[in-house]
Amino acid sequence: MEQPFSSSKVTVEYFDPHDVYKLLAPGLIPRLPLRDLHWQSHAGPLRSINTLHVELVPAGTDSSSAAAAVASPLTSPNPKLATLQRVDSAPSRDDGFQTASIGGRVGASEQSESAGQTLRPPGAGKERRHQIPGLRRTPYLKVLLVRCDDNDTYKSTTRSEIREWIKTNTPPAQGKVVSNAENHDAFEWLILHVVIPNTVAATQPRFAGAKAPDSSTDITKSSATSRWRGGSSTLLDKLRSDFNGSGKSAVDRIRQIRIGINDVPYDLLPRVVPAVPTGYSETEQDSENAWADLIGKFKELILSSFDTRVTQYEEDIKEKDAQRGLPGWNFCTFFILKEGLARGFESVGLVEDALVGYDELSVGLDAIIQEQAIAGSAEAHGGALLQYTEELKALAQKALDQISRGKLEFVDEEAVDLQSNERTQADNFDDIPVSSTKKPYRELILANNVSLFDFRCYIFARQISLLLRLGNAWSTREELLAKLREQQELVPRGVAPRAPPPKPTDESENLAQLAEICRRALEFVPAVSSLISKDIIAAMTSMENNDGSENAHHHKSVDSVLLEVTDNIVASFAFSVAQQILAQTSTKALPIPPSTLAPPDGHEPKAAIPEPKTMMHPARHSSLHTQPAVRPPPSPNVFPGGRMGFPDETANAQYIKNGLEELAARRAQLYTLSRNILEEGGKKRGWSDGWSSVPIVGESGLAEMEDISLDDEATDAKPVPETESSIQASVAGVDNMLLRTALDHKDDFYRLYETLTDKALRHYTVANYTNSVEANMADLAVLKFHLCEYGEAAFYFYRTIPYFGESGWSLLELSTLVMYARCLKELRRLDDYANKALRQLLTKVAAAEKDRFQQKSLVRVGPKSKIQFPEASAISGFLADLLTVSASLDKEVRIPLASFFCDVELEGTPVYDDGQDSFSLRLRLRSLLVDEFEAPVISLRLVSPATGGSKEIWLQTKAPVTLKPGRNKVQLHSTVMMAGDYEADQIRLSSSNVLLHYERDPGLPPDKLLDILKSPRVTLYQRANSFDVRLVGTRDVRLDKNNTLDLELLTGWNAVTSCEVKIRSATGGLRLLMSEATVPGPTKPSKRADGGSFSFGPIPVESSVAVRFPYTVEQDVVNVAVKVEVTYSTEKGSFTFYKTSSVPIALALGVNVQDVFKHNALFSRFTVSTVSASPLRLFKSELQGSEIFDSHFGVPPGAPVLVFQKQPAGLLYKITRKPGSILGPKTKKTMYLKIYYNIVQEEIEALFEQTLRQDLDGTPLRDYTKLVVSEALVRLQSGLSGYDLEKAAILGELETKFLADVDWEKRFPGLGPAIATGASKDSSDENDGNSIAAKLAAFMRSWLHRHPKIVVPAPDAVTAQPKSILIPVDVPPVTVVHTADIRFQKPLQSVTGNADDDDTGHPTFCINQLIPATLHLQWTRIWDTAGTESKAGKGAGARAEDLEFSYELSAQSDTWLLGGRRKGHFVIPAVATANGGRGGLTSTPDTEADIPLMLIPLREGWLSYPAIEVREVKAGGGGGGVDGDEDIKGGGHGHCETDCRNLGETVLVVAERKKVTLSLDASGLGGGPLVLECERAGLGGRVVV
Repeated sequence: MEQPFSSSKVTVEYFDPHDVYKLLAPGLIPRLPLRDLHWQSHAGPLRSINTLHVELVPAGTDSSSAAAAVASPLTSPNPKLATLQRVDSAPSRDDGFQTASIGGRVGASEQSESAGQTLRPPGAGKERRHQIPGLRRTPYLKVLLVRCDDNDTYKSTTRSEIREWIKTNTPPAQGKVVSNAENHDAFEWLILHVVIPNTVAATQPRFAGAKAPDSSTDITKSSATSRWRGGSSTLLDKLRSDFNGSGKSAVDRIRQIRIGINDVPYDLLPRVVPAVPTGYSETEQDSENAWADLIGKFKELILSSFDTRVTQYEEDIKEKDAQRGLPGWNFCTFFILKEGLARGFESVGLVEDALVGYDELSVGLDAIIQEQAIAGSAEAHGGALLQYTEELKALAQKALDQISRGKLEFVDEEAVDLQSNERTQADNFDDIPVSSTKKPYRELILANNVSLFDFRCYIFARQISLLLRLGNAWSTREELLAKLREQQELVPRGVAPRAPPPKPTDESENLAQLAEICRRALEFVPAVSSLISKDIIAAMTSMENNDGSENAHHHKSVDSVLLEVTDNIVASFAFSVAQQILAQTSTKALPIPPSTLAPPDGHEPKAAIPEPKTMMHPARHSSLHTQPAVRPPPSPNVFPGGRMGFPDETANAQYIKNGLEELAARRAQLYTLSRNILEEGGKKRGWSDGWSSVPIVGESGLAEMEDISLDDEATDAKPVPETESSIQASVAGVDNMLLRTALDHKDDFYRLYETLTDKALRHYTVANYTNSVEANMADLAVLKFHLCEYGEAAFYFYRTIPYFGESGWSLLELSTLVMYARCLKELRRLDDYANKALRQLLTKVAAAEKDRFQQKSLVRVGPKSKIQFPEASAISGFLADLLTVSASLDKEVRIPLASFFCDVELEGTPVYDDGQDSFSLRLRLRSLLVDEFEAPVISLRLVSPATGGSKEIWLQTKAPVTLKPGRNKVQLHSTVMMAGDYEADQIRLSSSNVLLHYERDPGLPPDKLLDILKSPRVTLYQRANSFDVRLVGTRDVRLDKNNTLDLELLTGWNAVTSCEVKIRSATGGLRLLMSEATVPGPTKPSKRADGGSFSFGPIPVESSVAVRFPYTVEQDVVNVAVKVEVTYSTEKGSFTFYKTSSVPIALALGVNVQDVFKHNALFSRFTVSTVSASPLRLFKSELQGSEIFDSHFGVPPGAPVLVFQKQPAGLLYKITRKPGSILGPKTKKTMYLKIYYNIVQEEIEALFEQTLRQDLDGTPLRDYTKLVVSEALVRLQSGLSGYDLEKAAILGELETKFLADVDWEKRFPGLGPAIATGASKDSSDENDGNSIAAKLAAFMRSWLHRHPKIVVPAPDAVTAQPKSILIPVDVPPVTVVHTADIRFQKPLQSVTGNADDDDTGHPTFCINQLIPATLHLQWTRIWDTAGTESKAGKGAGARAEDLEFSYELSAQSDTWLLGGRRKGHFVIPAVATANGGRGGLTSTPDTEADIPLMLIPLREGWLSYPAIEVREVKAGGGGGGVDGDEDIKGGGHGHCETDCRNLGETVLVVAERKKVTLSLDASGLGGGPLVLECERAGLGGRVVV
């Protein structure tokens, strides 16, 4: 078990008859202390002792008295002074830091006497061992220092002297039985031969043999052996032979150390050098090995002695403990015995084992006291202890005398020597109250002459002493350094030590052990305080009983004066113990942050009082200078959260170690204990810490408490003596100078109170005890407020107020807020006064009032616990202060509405005003303030979550409102109308410069933690006669121009006097061309339109005004939306109307065209289809001609044509060029296709709207016509499928059963009760059957029942007003249109006769028949309309050029064999005239080509004509008629078309057989029929097969 660096110490006694210790010490002392010792425990694992200090004492000196004579290093840092002190009276006082000394007086029998210069130690025969082991401190090892220079001296005198010393000082021989008493003081012995230079012994080798006799050592024989006396033995061999045992287990007790010639002073060096040289010399390694062997032998022998002692002690303790139940067993004797074992452990550094022993003794003492209390007999259970302590009795008498007579008077009239050094220890409680050397405790315990108080103090002092060593406290290290310096001082001057002095290991302190000291002190102080009280009362009671019977009746009850004195003594002792422990556990390892106490008036900080080890006498000033903590700037409107921050040094990684937080917490508790003691003393003098004067804001429902005596006998109430006040103000019995000084003067009291609180706060900060930090900071704040130091008080209040709120101390938080507000008001910090103090105070008051309301509303089962709430009278008036102060501030004071109000809800649904476009909402809210709140304006905002909050409506009160404590209802009005679903997201109450606000995110569910607007949804609708805006798309669509939108303003019941319309785009990419807007109709704008704004004058009731404006879109969209804001005035006021209207602009139909060019005409086929699921009604169409082209149409249909999604309509037009038309630069060539149509779905929607309006007109639900129609149309659009629409278009009727499953009641939310018109009508629950939603749902169900089908009549083509679309049609320009025709030459021999006479219309030929034909090519340029535009006026030059083309005939290889010119070129001549007449644009017989061909069919069947391909070749590529494989490229002058006249025509090819004879049997090849004979056509012969 590892032990920390400590000052463990054992005694080694040396007998130096030859005065050689001064030569040995320079080499021995630097090699001390002993290190790395290992001892096998009898009842545990191997114990390791890192460091064991050895105290070398000369023989004949009592180690106990010698140790006691050495003063503490705190009082006598010079070790030389310790040896000069007298050891004749009382022992030196142990101040709690020295743990190795033994307390107690030195008896006469134990004092050493001087001895002569013989080997017998002084007083060796006169020393007597005490019968109780453990009372003496005896050496663990006795060392005899021998100087023997030669063999003759050894034989003559030295050997006999050694034998005499062994006989006198060592245990008996092995065969003799050793007593148990001797084993308690067991020791080992060692003979150390010190060899001086220039002697015969120095010339001898260490061993005569080959190696050392003790093989366990590391000493080897020198290389240089004696050549002259090889056969004789050395002095070391003789010593080993004479005094070591002969058995195998014999211990080697002989060691030799040779002193170097440079280590001996000149006056001590022998002058005669031996005449016989040996040639032997000691090397440095040999010397070092000898010293190592000596140190190792020290370890071995000391541990052997220690093991023997421990064994004997354990056996004796076990025996004594077994006798506990026998008569005469005494705990004090048992205590001394067991403490001897503990001190043995302590002496060798096993401090933890020693501490366990003292803990067991403490528990044993508690058990004995408890047994004695139960049995009522002390003698039968461990022996009786003294009833009281004489020192406490004397101290109490002295204090009583100070109060009564002013001088000390003892009962026994014994004279007291005030000049004696043996003063009563009770007078020195102020110094070190708990110390094991304060009194001869061990002698008193052994004599059963000890009180329980002394017993407790002694055990606690020993425990603290051991814990300090375990904690490696600074006190034990100072003691060690003093001992080391003392040993170094003993080294003779001028002698250099052989080894440098070892430096003590700089190990850090064990903070966990120091924290354990503080913990035990916190348990010790309350326990010993009660002992002191009982002790003093017992002492005074025994004294009064000795006075006689005449005074017995007077002292039946304890006198109040004695109680006061007892309290003072207890307080002084407890305070002194706390300060002592704080001093002993002080360490630099605690990163204590700087003080928060600011220096008043720039003087020294109050926290600069030094640490408790120098606080025994308070000083007015300190030489230390502590920088005050820099205060962070206050944050606006909020209190800081968490605990107070400190500089970054406190978080340094070097301070993060085990036990740091625990030590800081325990020390903080000791500071708190000291402060509590001081606080109790101040209360007796009327000095308050401020808490008694804290404003009380709670209910005063508890009566005043009164002290009641718990004595069995009833005592009559006695009047308070006149001296009561003087008794309470007395400091008699307070011996602690720091506490006494603080209680003498009020300023000192508060100064010390602040200092202790601040130190506790800073220690709690390091310990991370947040609650304690805040509590101490609150104490400082209240104290500063009590002392009228408002600046400092505000500083602390600002940081500690949040703690009370978070911890549930609501009333205390209110009290601190009241004080904080007063501080800020006194400091004239109005901004903080309003935003921090008053705002926070009123918020907390409102929260308490809310809790009160909730407690009343709860249903409790069982007994109700009384909860205190603030009184209204204690916190009234702060609201007025807030409003008054805020008026003088520059910034607005913003406070959340939930801080002052709760149960904020919208009551009912919107109430609409009759005859005007306005509505109102009723807001219900509960005020949590104790005062009335005057609100000039209360506002509520409604936003539409569907639009992301872009739509908003503000409602506000018409006049100032006074909100009283409790429930309030406020009517909010708005003249803005915008239909839709809304949510209330903002509420604002403003008064003076204070704004109460509530905000929430629209679209999110309400916060369940807040009771504000849990149902924020509001639905607004337009009534039938209200102002409205309708956006309509144009019915005549032109694809070549910008289309327009029509915005209609419908006044309804409003007689508008003035109106301003603002139109804005609500679709991305939509651009409204307001500069081109027009206002059709008689009503014109009153002033010129500007940027989408139009102003109109008076507009009568039930009239409309339309505004038409074109628009453009950047990309194709289905619908476009327009935002309209209309501000209009009537005789009833000014109103605002907002509406975002959407209209579809996507084309309802699609048109595709297919062109077929002919020589003189162009055939265009237009396919009309619907782009939606709804069918179209196509009324008529027309293709409007241009300046060049004209159109021709067949017979139009007699009724509208239905166009379905999968059944489009086709329109075929023939386009010809107008005769005599001339193509010029400005010639209009575009034709226009105009189609008149209707959408079936729009027809159905119009029928629904018309039917619903007719059925609602004249009913009480007429005002909801717009709402019902809009909702029905939405359901219609989403419920109708394409199949339903097609069915309705074909059958002419539509079933309405698809609307039967709609829950209509949910489609009309927020409409309120059935009677909801008029501002004076109240609203009720809308969930009952009389609500508007229920009536509208009933109407829809009845309407569906009356109209199971809606007839969709076919519109009349004459009376109908269909929509139209005008589509520009451009004739595609074609440069040349070629016409290719393959003509067979006539007459043509065919199988059926002449080809021209074929009845079937198809010529018939035979296989391999030679068929002559002609390829006829003609062309035209009348469709070349792009020449002027594409060539930019150079069309005439382009037409003047010849165009060269190539042709090629091609056919499949198995169908036709082509002969003749299959490929060739031909040239189209340029236009002859500049103006391009008719003759120049079309081919003539002169410019047409006829190319002869020869066609041979190769297979039977219907064969199509060979394909003809005509392509343009580049200019100059060759003349026409030249055959070759020249490169043929596409036309360079534009597009050309080829009209193949033979396309779609076929030729029938048959075999050349006229008659065939077959055999029908299976005689043919493969079992088939056999051809017998065939007759060829045209050959006239027969062929037999």
